[in-house]
Amino acid sequence: MTTPLGFVNVFKPSGITSAQCGARVRRIYSSLAGHRLPAGHLGTLDPDAAGVLPIAIGKATRLLPLIEDRRKAYAFTIELGRATATGDAGGETVRTGDVPADAHALLRAAAARFVGVVEQIPPMFSAVRQDGRRLYEIAREGREVERKSRKITIYDLRVLGFEGAAARMRVACSEGTYVRTLCEDLGNAVGTPAHMGALLREAAGPFVLYESLTLDEIAAVPEGALVSPERVIPFPTIVLDGRGAADFRAGRIVPLPGGAGNRHVFVRDSMRSLVGVGEAVGALLAPRKVFV
Repeated sequence: MTTPLGFVNVFKPSGITSAQCGARVRRIYSSLAGHRLPAGHLGTLDPDAAGVLPIAIGKATRLLPLIEDRRKAYAFTIELGRATATGDAGGETVRTGDVPADAHALLRAAAARFVGVVEQIPPMFSAVRQDGRRLYEIAREGREVERKSRKITIYDLRVLGFEGAAARMRVACSEGTYVRTLCEDLGNAVGTPAHMGALLREAAGPFVLYESLTLDEIAAVPEGALVSPERVIPFPTIVLDGRGAADFRAGRIVPLPGGAGNRHVFVRDSMRSLVGVGEAVGALLAPRKVFV
């Protein structure tokens, strides 16, 4: 096959970092290409979390900023009655409290109030940068610093069921939402400490759980696991003839074939190889990202 270029919808298992998962996928496709390829993931998952981890392969890494749909969806459990240092089940207990007898009703009512634009303070154990350092680096030194709240959007939040002091929930949210912090905030709304239990990412932008593949499945059929950029980014595709494709590859503006009807387009040559992304400027097509 030609040098791999596209996206892989990976099911990241719990117990490994997103970087380790990405490195495994990069090795699979680098071996296929015969040389080292770049790879980048769309949104980091905590080591203990599982689920959808989209990874761009080869020059598709240059297309990551063009993915406009950054919404996320998670299924998770919230454990009432105990708060931890990290906001999840792996952290040390920092506070306990009684769980109200009507906690189930209170949690359902609180979930409805959280839908919409809300303020959220990033947890100390997060990758957010502050003063040039990751917050988790500061947290590992035993320090806590003041963090600015940020606006996030909760599109949907619902309780799926209860088991004692734990509840199963599902959330659809904007990029940058911390489910651990959401669990703590929900606990405060109920009137008891809380932390996040299990976490499963069900969707990341256009990538969904039922289409995701395990690392072993990807290694078995890497060509079949590769998703073309057109399936991820909703730009139309135009085909340039030999001269037009050569000029486009060289970074030159070329005549725009009729019927593009969109500001940005994917450009393929007569052999249907992806040449790059162009921008329509009147009757002309200007190269914006070229894959040589």
